[in-house]
Amino acid sequence: MQPSGSSVSVSPFRSLFRLALPIVGVNVGMMLMGSVDTVMVGRVSPEALAAVALGNVYSFAVMIFGVGVLLALDPILAQAHGAGESEGVAFGLQRGVVLAAVLAIPLSLAMLFAAPLLQLARQPADVIPLAAQYCLIIIPGILPFLLFNVVRQTLQVFERVAPVLWTILIANVLNVGLNRVLVFGAFGISPLGVAGSALATSLSRLLMIAILIWIARRPLLPLLLPIRPGMLTLAPFGAMLKIGIPIAFQFEIEIAAFSVVALLMGTFGTVQVAGHQVALSLASLTFMVPMGVGMAAAVQVGNGVGRGDPVAVRASARAALQIGAGFMCVTALLFLGLPRFFAGLYTNAPDVLAFAATLLPIAGIFQICDGLQVVCVGLLRGLGDTRAPMLINLLGFGVLGIGTSLTLAFKTSLGAIGLWWGLVMGLTVVAAILLLRLRVALRRPLKRVQ
Repeated sequence: MQPSGSSVSVSPFRSLFRLALPIVGVNVGMMLMGSVDTVMVGRVSPEALAAVALGNVYSFAVMIFGVGVLLALDPILAQAHGAGESEGVAFGLQRGVVLAAVLAIPLSLAMLFAAPLLQLARQPADVIPLAAQYCLIIIPGILPFLLFNVVRQTLQVFERVAPVLWTILIANVLNVGLNRVLVFGAFGISPLGVAGSALATSLSRLLMIAILIWIARRPLLPLLLPIRPGMLTLAPFGAMLKIGIPIAFQFEIEIAAFSVVALLMGTFGTVQVAGHQVALSLASLTFMVPMGVGMAAAVQVGNGVGRGDPVAVRASARAALQIGAGFMCVTALLFLGLPRFFAGLYTNAPDVLAFAATLLPIAGIFQICDGLQVVCVGLLRGLGDTRAPMLINLLGFGVLGIGTSLTLAFKTSLGAIGLWWGLVMGLTVVAAILLLRLRVALRRPLKRVQ
């Protein structure tokens, strides 16, 4: 017997909202940890602030590749759980742990190349050694960070996100304390500056995975132990990489597009760079909501695929798109209507405030498309479709978006503002094509990832 129309329309909203809300909280909490590091070290010196900012940018670009590969666990775990295959979830978790350990090796090695790559990017010479030092010291935290994401994805599949949220809250408090002691010195410890900030980050990540496993030990330990026979069979790892590598490259393409825009903004002057950072910080904060909705939608769609329930899959997709787009419409109106108010939360410098207030209405426009595209990516990931979103991102961001930014910024009177209109073009194209891809995918018979 099919569920009634009302249950299909109401239930997906409620269940998706219950799952998405704590995921959003986790995403915001993880952002805050980086923000706290930057704010606290900013009291040391401008060079220290720049070094931590550069170190964070470089290390994030490196580690997000590993996080992207591990997102292959979303459809694998969710579909197994939806099919009632607890052993399939256990295999996925254990293989995720192994894959995280393997990925940590090349990602750690990549940190050794921070200095020469920052030199190629023509970053300030007096800042590069400090930024490279930061990247070296956070190497011990790479594996714990990857493992945290593996465990987090597993708990999300069971819709038990509260332990992850509590872990992030505790980790933020510990991170503030560690930064205070290690950056500025206390309890007989000499001030370590940038090195102290990096050490606080590594220790916080070690504590995060330890705390999460302890809080969630009851559901996790039966999945982690005993090690299942055949867990190291190579074929499933190949399937994980087939799904995960396109996700990783998709992330890198988007990061590269925004990084290129930031570098191009620097050619127009300091005011433009500062205003760009203010507007982008606000847009990034609101982006956490549809990103969380997309992550929750990946779980619910994967569960529906595992159950072989196309009605539930389509209902979850509709609910996710409506929630994500609806929230971004609200933030778009706020950015369009109150740009100077929001920019004023970050700066009181008149020139920077004026430029940021000019960019925020543009951010308001691309907010809607940005929300739609990240929700679509999550829905397609739940279906096991990751290669097409990567190619769509390459076309939308790498070709049309950056191409439009360059044309408008340097061949029209728009100047620096034209760079952001290029982002609008890229996000609009990506969102439109992803929506078409999703529509086609939802009409096909459901198929589990192999």
